[in-house]
This record gives sequence, structure tokens and C-alpha cells, in this order.
Amino acid sequence: MAGSSTPKTILFLGATGGCGLAVLRHSLAAGHTCIALCRTPSKLTAKLPADQQGKANLRTEQGNAHDVDAVARCLAHPTRPGALVDAVVFSIGGAFQPAKMTIDDPNVCEKGMRALLDALARPRPGAEAGAAKKKPRVIAISTTGITNLGRDVPVLFIPMYHIMLKDPHKDKKAMEALLIASDADWTLVRPSLLTDGPESDTKVRAGVEDSASRKVESKAVGYTISREDTGKWIFENLIEETDGRWVRKTATITY
Repeated sequence: MAGSSTPKTILFLGATGGCGLAVLRHSLAAGHTCIALCRTPSKLTAKLPADQQGKANLRTEQGNAHDVDAVARCLAHPTRPGALVDAVVFSIGGAFQPAKMTIDDPNVCEKGMRALLDALARPRPGAEAGAAKKKPRVIAISTTGITNLGRDVPVLFIPMYHIMLKDPHKDKKAMEALLIASDADWTLVRPSLLTDGPESDTKVRAGVEDSASRKVESKAVGYTISREDTGKWIFENLIEETDGRWVRKTATITY
């Protein structure tokens, strides 16, 4: 892994829990400037360690990730007029409702990605020539079990993925399709079944899929990975990465 040479400015969409929160904590600790768009900023602040709650490199903005105006406002670089942030971590998702076998908003990811891409497409008056062309790296958290390029989950998981998780997976596929078809420099991250628990030293395996050209470069099939270790992997390999090897690629990560 190549280390990040300069501090970055990163927009977080969906940072109030899970993988996104883990990436945010690592990014704050590393000194990156972090902007978090939240419906209730106080909920995010309460989940951060005490030593990060008042950090100067954290800016919280109240708003909805489905609101193009709110997203566009947060995409603006805080110190470079007309420029955008360096990266976007997209980790929004719905609340699963076991009794109905669905999520509270079955299109939450698709709508969020559409809002992000619409905001990125807006003209930026006053931007210098170079800044006007530069768009942020978009890192979007998806899921295993939705690829069209062969099985990426254990056989035992197939019934659960195709029945219990049918609606959220349909939403993730729609979100992925929008991002892949865009002109953004994106990376999709597909963790295996997410678990709770602290960050660990367990080795994380990563498979590589070129989703745009529909080619599998390598496979990593496994059962689970924690949200904390997913966030740590994203920070170390995508936020801190400088060699570009994951640009327009999909990473399947698991223990």
C-alpha cells in the first residue's frame, strides 16, 4: 500500500454508522479534512471518540443525501474556490425490516447515488481550468452477492442473499449501475456479510473485478468481515492509496 502524500478533503455520505463511521474515524486521526452530511449531526458527533468530537478537521452539515442542493454544497472545497473535495465516501443504506424482508426505503442507495452524480455534474462558476475538470474519487460501499460475473459468496449463503436480502441487493445493483456508467473515478467495495465487533488484526483478502469491462481479475470468497475492519481496509487501501490501482475497479473483501 502506498501512503497518502498530502492531506485530503473528504465528503462522507452515510457516516453515522457502520463502515462509513469507521472510515471517518481513521481519516480524522490521519489529519484529513472531513465533511459529513447528516440528517442529525448530533447523532454522528455522539458516536465519535471524545478526542475527535471537537476536531478542527471535522465539519458536519445538516441535510439529506437525497437532496442534490445539499450534496452540491458539501462537495465544494472549503479553501479552493470553484474546486471540489478530493474524495467522497458513499455508505448510505436503509434500515432492514426483518418482518417484511425489506428495508425502510427500498431505493435509498439508488436515489443517493443519483443525487451525488447530479451534484457532480453541476457547473462550477469561478473554477480555474484545472479545478473545473478535476472530480473527486467516489468510493461506494456495496455488497457481495450481486455480481453478474460468477459466485462471490459461499454456497450456504445463497438462499439468504436471494430471499432475505433481495430488496436491498436490488437497490445496491441499481446504485452500482449508475456509478459504473458515470465518468467519475470510482471504486466499489463489496464486503462479505458484515458483522459488529472491534477492529482486529485478522487478514483481509481482496478480490478484484473490472466491472466496466466485465472481467474478474481475482476472487476472494468468504463468509464475513466486520464493519470496523471494512472501514480500516477502505482507509488504508483507498483513502491513503496514491497509485490509482483501484480506480474504476471493484474490490470484494472478506476474511
